[in-house]
Amino acid sequence: MDDKTKWNEKYNKRLNDEPVEPEPNRRLKDRVSFFSGGTALDIACGLGGNSILLAEHNFHVQAIDISDVAIKYVQEQAEKKQLPIDTRIYDLTKLNKLNWKDQSFDIVVITYYLDRALFPIVKSVIKENGYFFMETYYLTPEKEGKGVSNQYKLQPKELQTEFADWTIHYFEENEQEGRQTIFCQKP
Repeated sequence: MDDKTKWNEKYNKRLNDEPVEPEPNRRLKDRVSFFSGGTALDIACGLGGNSILLAEHNFHVQAIDISDVAIKYVQEQAEKKQLPIDTRIYDLTKLNKLNWKDQSFDIVVITYYLDRALFPIVKSVIKENGYFFMETYYLTPEKEGKGVSNQYKLQPKELQTEFADWTIHYFEENEQEGRQTIFCQKP
């Protein structure tokens, strides 16, 4: 089964089994005091909880995901709520086809998707003084070999090291949940 089919099945099941509006990431929501609007990019947006949060805080959002089921849902929610969210179906494994201009976003958000090849792209597309929020799985002794494949888990302090030259407003490694979170600002 290819990635698109896998994610379409997952989102169809979720929408049919739990017809509840997706929630934004709690730690991103806790950072809204930093937001003043602008342009936002939500990479691997899923059902759009983060995109909706950003749009409700005066961001014009570009939401991308491989799943046309997820993108259709985000489009419907944006239209229903009259929010400025542009959606695109995009396979992030084809990074060479990305066409974002340097310094074009005030914030970039990635939650529970990891492709380290995105880091240099993220760094280039965020405007000076713009923000980056990322949360995903990380490798802990308790979680090694369990759940998501280890190749999709961050190493301890990996985001902190990767963005060491940025202002880090928030960083957390939660070993119990096996997640790593960063909210940082480009110099």
